Amino acid sequence: MIYRTLGSTGEKVSAIGVGGWHLGLKKVDEQLASRIVRSALDRGINFLDNSWDYNDGASEKRVGKALRDGYRDRAFVMTKIDGRSKKEASKQLDESLRRFGFDYIDLVQHHEIIRFDDPHRIFHPEGANAALVEAREAGKLRYIGFTGHKDPQIHLHMLDVAKENGFTFDTVQMPLNVMDAHYRSFEKRVLPELVKLQVGVLGMKSMANGILLKSKTVTPIECLHYAMNLPTSVVITGIETLEILDQAFEAVESFHPLSNDEREALLAKTRAAAAHGYFEPFKTSSIFDSTAENPDWLGEEPPEIRELMPA
Repeated sequence: MIYRTLGSTGEKVSAIGVGGWHLGLKKVDEQLASRIVRSALDRGINFLDNSWDYNDGASEKRVGKALRDGYRDRAFVMTKIDGRSKKEASKQLDESLRRFGFDYIDLVQHHEIIRFDDPHRIFHPEGANAALVEAREAGKLRYIGFTGHKDPQIHLHMLDVAKENGFTFDTVQMPLNVMDAHYRSFEKRVLPELVKLQVGVLGMKSMANGILLKSKTVTPIECLHYAMNLPTSVVITGIETLEILDQAFEAVESFHPLSNDEREALLAKTRAAAAHGYFEPFKTSSIFDSTAENPDWLGEEPPEIRELMPA
């Protein structure tokens, strides 16, 4: 396994991480999910992704069970919360802790920063970040980050609002793949800022749940190699079978830093397919926006904002 340093935290994390959403799917039974998690850890992967909203909590519960019997200390566990208010974020974090059965979570991230108002709500005095900072002081979590998949400008806005509030994130998660480089690119716009700030970079949607592969321009191994070649701490990939787990390890074992010619060849193959964002629907549609479908997860707007509205 290749291990990398997670930003300025000093933590050593595996270059590949196991995505949590797939582990809670109905077609993946609990026994298989446990085998995937434990096999991944036994073979050197230590980064486990998850979220409060994945599969109505089934993903967190399954990972919690898989990490019993001495496995917890071998894993760096991340989850995400959707709440924008302090009250809702605290509630969701406590639910995640109960589902996992842990005393603490290594990394908790603000999930789906896909609207320009999200940063302001999160950094309100009664916003979600206040809840996570208090939880960190109480020992419920160790590090704080955020995620988003919609637009690099929103990520940059989140970083600006954090800076205005004197806060530096430990991690940022975003789409990094062979097509992102051609369209509304997080790689070109956000990644350099994170490197400069020494923030841990979590790459996601390296294959976009297989959607990129439907373009018939690139293979799974090429997708993983491209994302791993960027200054990522971890590339998170969905794993729902032991065969796909083997594929992830094959990508690690065969990985080498791409030459400029190799990188340009991959970009040339995907340029036409990527041009309009068709194979990145998380940027161009709402079908990946779970908080848009469930706005109650975000919690109430700050009271002084609600008071501005006409009766």
